[in-house]
Order: sequence, then structure tokens, then C-alpha cells
Amino acid sequence: MGRLDGEVALVTGGGRGIGAAIARHFAREGAAVAILEINPRSGAGVADAINAEGGRCVAFAGDVADRAGVEQAVSAIAAAIGAPSVLVNNAGISFRGDPLGLPEEAWRRTFAVDLDGVWYATRAVLPGMLAAGRGSIVNIASVHAFKIVPHYFPYPVAKHAVIGLTRSIAIEYAAQHIRCNAICPGAIETPGNVAIWNEYSDPDAERRRWEEIHPMKRIGSPEDVAAAAVFLASREAGFITGESLTIDGGRSILYHD
Repeated sequence: MGRLDGEVALVTGGGRGIGAAIARHFAREGAAVAILEINPRSGAGVADAINAEGGRCVAFAGDVADRAGVEQAVSAIAAAIGAPSVLVNNAGISFRGDPLGLPEEAWRRTFAVDLDGVWYATRAVLPGMLAAGRGSIVNIASVHAFKIVPHYFPYPVAKHAVIGLTRSIAIEYAAQHIRCNAICPGAIETPGNVAIWNEYSDPDAERRRWEEIHPMKRIGSPEDVAAAAVFLASREAGFITGESLTIDGGRSILYHD
């Protein structure tokens, strides 16, 4: 028996990195999985791999910042594999820079994806969860939601807001047996972080520097986050809601580097 048997899980941004790992783990635990991914090729690739392993996964192309498109995708998912009982709001982007030098479009796009997209997907699945009398929402936030790193503006602003949304939804729908929690990853070996390391003349040295500032002396993996998402989505976490789980190898509790 899988820990997510009978669940229908929607994973936004499931075409790579953390989202792809979550989609794979959910399928292995028995969930029927739907991926909503802005890149149709990568989303389909993950779905094909899951299906080849004996899981059940469908992929839809779409931008979480497009409310109407998200609603249409959720309707199509319900028709294909059932109404989502689990939602993982994973899709996100990050612009890095000085606040006064930030283009207006970068500010708008960050909030459109990292905050509006979380709400649009949540809003789209809530009616089905309410009708079923249960549901679990897992928002992928960040350690940037409570620790500020210079020159990463406006990413932490949006992630702070995701925590507020998580807590608000948790309280609004607790009596209807809908849980909402957040995961706050730290340094994870995602394509985005690999791209940051590759900006340096010696990417391997930069990666090692990141490893050394962590108490566990390693970078996290997408699978580390996926395992936590399985737990929060499952009935094992049935009395947990409104919480934010940090996955950063202890880095954020250090007093100094």
C-alpha cells in the first residue's frame, strides 16, 4: 500500500527540479499525478517517465500566472483523472538584484508567479476539496520567507506572502478538513542553483563553498524536499496545518557563517 493511494495530486512546475521529484515520489506512493508546467516538453517528459515506471501521470501546459488557464487545467485534470485532493504549489521564479535597479516587469512577474499563481491554483482546487470534505495543500515557499539574503529582491517579499497565504487558508478551511502547509527549502541542487554556480569562473569551487557553510556539509537534493511533501500530503500529517517546514540542513539556525 502506498502512502498516497487514492489521491489525485496536482503539482505545478512539475517539469524539473523539486517539482519533478515531488511528482515522481507521489506517483510511487500511489497517487495519480497531474503536472501543470509552463514548458510542455519538460512536463510531458516527466509524465512519460512516471508512466513508464508503472505510475499514472498526465501533463498539461500552462502558466500559473494565468488564472483562467489554471481553472481550465484543473477542469481538464478532473475530467482525466479526477478532482485534485492534493495540490503542491511548486511553480516559482526568482529575479535577483538591487531593489532600485529592479525593472518593473521583474517585480510584477515575480508576484504573478510566486504569489498569484499559488492563489489561482488553490482557488481552483478548493471547490472540489470542499465537495469531497477533505484535501491537502502544500506550498513550496523558501528559507527566504524568513531569512533575508542581500540582492535577492523581490523573491523574499513574495515568499513571505506565501507563508501568510498558507496560514490564512489553513485557518479558513480547517473545519472542512482541508489542510494547508508550506515547505521552506534552503540550498537545493536545482537547475536554478546550478545556473548560479555556473556564473562563477570555478563552479565546483562555488558549490563546495555552499556545502561548507551548511552544518551537514552538503547541498540538499530535490528528493529531500519531495519526501517531506509526501508526508505533509499524506494522512500521517492529518493533524498538521498552517505549518512551515524548513529543509536546509540546519543552515538557517546558525548564528554566523
